[in-house]
Amino acid sequence: MTPPARIGLFGLLGSGNLGNDGSFEAVLGFLRTDHPDAAISVMCGGPEIVASRYGLETTALNWYEGEYRTVSGPLSVAMKGFGKLVDIVRTATWVRRQDVVIVPGMGVLESTLPLRPWGFPYALLLLSASGRLVGTKVALVSVGASVSSHRVTRSVIGWAGRLASFRSYRDEPSREAMRAMGVDVTNDRVYPDLAFALTAPSEPVLPRSVGVGVMAYHGGNDDRARADDIYESYVDNMTRFVARLVSDGRPVRLFIGDQADRRVVDEIMRELGSPLIAAADTSTLDELMRAMSAVESVVATRYHNVLCALKLAKPTLSIGYASKNKVLMTALGLGEFCQSAKEIDLDALVRQFAELESRAGELTEIVAKRGAEQVRLLDEQFAELSAAFLPMGVR
Repeated sequence: MTPPARIGLFGLLGSGNLGNDGSFEAVLGFLRTDHPDAAISVMCGGPEIVASRYGLETTALNWYEGEYRTVSGPLSVAMKGFGKLVDIVRTATWVRRQDVVIVPGMGVLESTLPLRPWGFPYALLLLSASGRLVGTKVALVSVGASVSSHRVTRSVIGWAGRLASFRSYRDEPSREAMRAMGVDVTNDRVYPDLAFALTAPSEPVLPRSVGVGVMAYHGGNDDRARADDIYESYVDNMTRFVARLVSDGRPVRLFIGDQADRRVVDEIMRELGSPLIAAADTSTLDELMRAMSAVESVVATRYHNVLCALKLAKPTLSIGYASKNKVLMTALGLGEFCQSAKEIDLDALVRQFAELESRAGELTEIVAKRGAEQVRLLDEQFAELSAAFLPMGVR
């Protein structure tokens, strides 16, 4: 009798980012439906949360618990350095116990936000290298990628991708980024973001309501010197936009995409103090979509806030921090409704939003049709994964 497949899932999961966890939930749903006998374990950033929320066996991504905190002295530096060595053995040991390890979506090959090469890129490199060493296949599924301007980060990300057994990307620019970093992408495919595979909830819609997704945005890797100024400008513009909505008598619901974003929500609510403004209490992507389904239209910054709005076929305006937002919006038919989070033009934003609402019926139909195609393509990818790595578990 063939033993059940041993499948590992790997990533910054359970760490407060709703988009990462949503991608994980999409793959977990696929595995539990198509491979119900599989033994699933997870190596992740928040093992306690993942274990309690999903009932899975988990292993901490890093030996040193303070891996993603800013160093505070010589001891912290030493512990981080020692942890890097310990994690070589820990990662290889965990990978050896799996038949295949899936990295479920996320921007694991991106450097669009502040990133150090010896943080998560190093962890991903250990995963791919361990897979090669012990004979376990590593699949990077619908991941995001970008070319880093920092040589070491670019090298680490490139090798992490190169050593994987399977790669697919959530958009064409991600595929081209890996090509630019020297990875042979000839056999790599582009599929939609995994979160499109999640079930879209339906809630009663509050008339004239607007969902505003905010982000604790400080710019990217090259903006560290002016990160505080970028943050203050972003929050000021978002606050002023919400104030205009409120002055028009519009109910506003504020959304986050990461627990770090709650700071921005608190600042806006404290500054405006309006009973028309409410903060959605969400800790999963499913909860976010449920809350978002109750508003008429959405203006959002984080990629997965925008994606959830599009999944729900909402008239959506993106104030993005990376090209992936524009690519996603264009793919779903809303490419003209985009702005940059770093340089918000408030007057233009107000005009764009007015046009978005005036064309709501037309745009909703376009987004719904294209969203259905995203789901079909993901079903195709899941079938490909089953055929390539998990034939013994197909039902």
